Amino acid sequence: MDYERSFLIVVGVDGSPESISALRWAVDEARVRHGRVRLITSWSYPPRTADVDGEFIDDRSECGAERIQAVALDAVPSDGVAVTGTIVQGPPASVLLDAADGADLLIVGSRGLGGFSGLLLGSVSSQLIHHAPCPVLVIRS
Repeated sequence: MDYERSFLIVVGVDGSPESISALRWAVDEARVRHGRVRLITSWSYPPRTADVDGEFIDDRSECGAERIQAVALDAVPSDGVAVTGTIVQGPPASVLLDAADGADLLIVGSRGLGGFSGLLLGSVSSQLIHHAPCPVLVIRS
């Protein structure tokens, strides 16, 4: 670690309860280390889907990602810790791997909002554990 700069923690947030726990852990760790947190949320262009009322669902859009970050930042007090949010278009694992370049720690939830609820570890968490350029902490609920 370069002592001329503050400890940088990158945390992936997708709106899942595990990702909110990851953000909470990141803020607490940054407070202890006098560091900073970079909150990353990815978005992509999914096939357009609609709910039963015909309203389009856009939680994976850029606007949806902005909403996810706003809710996460409201849920986790960050008093005294520098927290910045970045929204990036692309697959979550790739976006987080790029964001972790130069970071001191990458924190994610054990699984996100994907379709296989019985998994103990999601595909994004698994990819990050194997390919991240820095230590990875996976938070379980």
